[in-house]
Amino acid sequence: MNRKINFSAGPSALPLEVLKHAQSELTNYQNKGFSIMEISHRSKIFEEVHFGAMDKIRALYGIGEEYEILFLQGGAHLQFSMIPMNLYQGGKAEYANTGVWTNKAIKEAQTLGINPSVVASSESENFAMIPEVKFSDNADFAYICSNNTIYGTQYKALPKTKSPLVIDASSDFFARPLDFSNIGLLYGGAQKNAGPSGVTIVIIRKDLIDRTSSPNVPIFLRYKTHAEAKSLYNTPPTFGIYLLNLTMQWLLDQGGLSQIQKKNAKKAALIYDTIDSSGGFYKGHARLDSRSDMNVSFNIAASCELEPKFVAQAEEAGMLGLKGHRHLGGIRASIYNAVSEENVKILVQFMKEFARKNG
Repeated sequence: MNRKINFSAGPSALPLEVLKHAQSELTNYQNKGFSIMEISHRSKIFEEVHFGAMDKIRALYGIGEEYEILFLQGGAHLQFSMIPMNLYQGGKAEYANTGVWTNKAIKEAQTLGINPSVVASSESENFAMIPEVKFSDNADFAYICSNNTIYGTQYKALPKTKSPLVIDASSDFFARPLDFSNIGLLYGGAQKNAGPSGVTIVIIRKDLIDRTSSPNVPIFLRYKTHAEAKSLYNTPPTFGIYLLNLTMQWLLDQGGLSQIQKKNAKKAALIYDTIDSSGGFYKGHARLDSRSDMNVSFNIAASCELEPKFVAQAEEAGMLGLKGHRHLGGIRASIYNAVSEENVKILVQFMKEFARKNG
């Protein structure tokens, strides 16, 4: 099998063990004579997968029944609307703006007639750092994006607030343990660290589910609707949830999120050390104290004209997804959970050789 090394920002690499497991029972799930995609989402067989995935999420994050786990659709983009629809009560909706995704969330709130307060922003720094943020104690909700795929920044510690903290964790979901003591809602698309695209995971504190006060919120867009139906209100993306369940088991088999965090930090350090020791050939975008362990965005400081050459030659060497996002340009290596340390070492060796030849 000639598999490429996948550094794409998302959809991204899945664990090979997960893919092989799915392949082995694609047409004959557990030797039952059918595919998991072919049976009712209300059957006992699928419910074991569905609720098994939820149980594994609870085990990984160490959360109990005070939180509801929802499997939804529409990606993070739909959550930009659902969150204010369900949590805003006419008071203050506070956002920390750290890039494209928080900008989009703010604009969606505005389309609902809400005037969100931007209490912190790193826009003046081209989103190269995580700004210091202090939320009000009485806000309806306090919103952050924990990791920024485009700019390569990440909160090293979550803000403390008495207001319910809402976190878009799409790109560092299941990458590290989290303190849930003031998290009201944690969400993200599965397609970075949790499974394939098409599944959105929402972890919401149960006391927030009943907040939806406006009768104008469509029934389908109410968290309460999906919580009461155990995420089976409509036909869910069954194969995506099946792969999500396998990925959660893979994470548990790796030793859980504390071990995953150590592996991710080690991978990121390999690339950042290569950038910092390149004698100025490479330049990282994120400030040192805000660097992400998930997405490393950098430029070839010696000459930006070398960047397309870098991406093309890397692809010839079997490495995909290294072109930077159109908003920032440059080069970006996304090193999610399924990207191994060996994969990263191959990239690092390529970076060093490229710098030697073109420096």
